[in-house]
Parts: sequence; C-alpha cells; structure tokens
Amino acid sequence: MNARKVDSAGLLALQLSLLLLVLVCLGALVGSDGFAWAQVQADASLIADIRLPRTLGACLAGALLGLAGALAQGLFRNPLADPYLLGSASGASLGVAIGMVLLSQLNMSPWFMRIGITGMAFMGAWLAVALSLVLSWGVQHTLRLLLAGVVVGVVFGAMASLLLIMFPQIQGSVQSFMLGSTAYVSWSACGLMLFVLLVSWLVSVAASPMLDGLALGESTALSLGLPVKSLRWLMLAVLALCTAAAVAQTGLIAFVGLAAPHLVRARVKAVHGKTLSLSCLMGAVLLGGADLMARSLMAPTELPVGVLTAILGGGYMLFLMRGMTDKSVKHMGGRS
Repeated sequence: MNARKVDSAGLLALQLSLLLLVLVCLGALVGSDGFAWAQVQADASLIADIRLPRTLGACLAGALLGLAGALAQGLFRNPLADPYLLGSASGASLGVAIGMVLLSQLNMSPWFMRIGITGMAFMGAWLAVALSLVLSWGVQHTLRLLLAGVVVGVVFGAMASLLLIMFPQIQGSVQSFMLGSTAYVSWSACGLMLFVLLVSWLVSVAASPMLDGLALGESTALSLGLPVKSLRWLMLAVLALCTAAAVAQTGLIAFVGLAAPHLVRARVKAVHGKTLSLSCLMGAVLLGGADLMARSLMAPTELPVGVLTAILGGGYMLFLMRGMTDKSVKHMGGRS
C-alpha cells in the first residue's frame, strides 16, 4: 500500500513536471495574435523580455497559491479552505487602490510605480492577515479566526470600493488588478516569487509531520506533544507570505489555491509533505495553462486570467460539491 502511494505520488509529480515544461515552451510561442510558430527567431527579444517572464511568473504565482491552498486546508482541516480566507485578497486590493491614489498624483517612471504598487499590495495583504489575528485574539480559535478574516475582507473591500468612487481615474488600473493579470510580470518579479516559493516550501515540508498530527485532531496533536500554537503561527505566516507574494504580482486569481489540492488528493492519498509539493506543481500547471488560454482563446483580445480561472474553477468546484455529503466533507477535512 505504501509503495503504491509513493509510486502514485512520484508518477503524478513526473506528469505535472512534464506538463509544466510543455506549458512554458508553448507560452513562448503565444503573442498578441495567438500562436506564432514562425516568429520564434524573429521575436527572440520579445520572447526573452515579455513572454517567458510572463509564463514563468504565472507558473510561480500558481505554485504559491497551490502551496497556500494546501496549507490552509491542512491547517484548518477543511477541504474548502482557501488562501484568501484571512482577508488577504481584499487587503491587497485596498493596498493597490491606495497606491494608485498616491502614485497617480506624482510624476514617476512606470518601473518605480510598478514597484510601489507591488509593495502596497503586499503590505495590504499582510495588514489584513495581521488584523484578522488581532481580532481573533491569536490563532487558538480557528472558527473565530475565520470569522475575523471574513469581517476584515468585507471591510477592506468596502474601503477599496469607496476609493474607486472618490477617485474614478484609478478605476481601470484597480479593476485590472482585481480581475487578475500576468501581463506585467517581469524577471525581477519572477525572482521574488521564486525566492518566496523556495523558502515557503522548505518551511512547509519541514513542518508537514506536525500537520499530519494536527489532522488527527487538536486534542490528539496536543497529547502527542506537538507545538500546536507555534505550528499555527508558523503556517499562517507562510500562508500569508505565499498569498501576498502571488497577489502582489498577478492580482486576484480565484480558485487556483482551492482547486489545486483537491486535484492532487483526487489522484494521490499521501501525507502532507507530498501533498504540499504536488499542490505547488498542480497550481503552477493550472495557472500556467489558464494564462496560455487567456492569451490565445480570443486573440488578439486577451481575457483576464482571473476571470478564466473563476469560470473554470467555479465549474469544477460546483461539480465536485454536487456529489459531496456532510459526511464526505468531514472525512476529507480529517485526512487532508
């Protein structure tokens, strides 16, 4: 049984890695007019400066969201947990709105403005998570933490909407961020996301045995001597870091973090260490494929990748929930 699980996990990892490689190669061939097989040599600089960083950035953001989703579902022992649970998405949106208001009044270079908007999105996401922790009095009470995240998300979203009303000149830019886009991902953004991904993955895998213990129940984990409180703080910090890094670079991408762990568990029943790693690969494939579709389906018109993931991911989750019962959800939450 264990050997078969290991083989299944290894086979899925190999399949996802090969598919990811294919997606990166295809991403270099997709331009504003769709697939351009004959223009690869002529557009070498365009491929190196725009298409490749965009494709790799989409895959890295998807990997971050996949890892964050697997952490959220393991930490809260809920298969429907999402990386945006603690209000990070609304916090990032508010940060972008504030950044647009501040920077639109100043004469700055597009590069500096991009760095400023990214920083504001990152700070907004972290502020939302920190405020959720303060309102829930720490990490001990999971239900209170989730409710605090919902409240913070609603309030921050309303504040972002208020800024859009007060400063209509920023509506186009903020709306593009909220719809999700990989069009502005640069090599420096890829480097940042890769660094965050490597650090977060190493920390998560190192702490995965404790997540396995927590899956047995909090009282059982405490009886085994596991540092449950410290584990929650650590995992929440990693979850927030992954989500903020991805959202700051690509905007709000729906359902990738929720669907990636589900698709992994549909193929492989494994411990958290393998599930976290496979969720990274699955998230990279999902967002990389969605970005490829967004660029090519209606070329030269480009679809917002966040809208595409919401449609496809929402349809998948509705199909998945159609056959779910309360008992099956509870069982999935216990083993995830």
